[in-house]
Amino acid sequence: MIPGNIIIRQRGTTWHPGENVGIGKDHTIFATKAGAVKFTDKRNGRRTISVIEVN
Repeated sequence: MIPGNIIIRQRGTTWHPGENVGIGKDHTIFATKAGAVKFTDKRNGRRTISVIEVN
């Protein structure tokens, strides 16, 4: 994943942004840094997407 790449397009915030990702006004989630994508389900029901930097 490189900065600016779209990770997911969605209607509403089904997925929430985590570390090193941004969210557009149409709720599109995109990478802000290079790395690997990590999808996480939290105990409170919130699902997040993060980008983990890889050296």
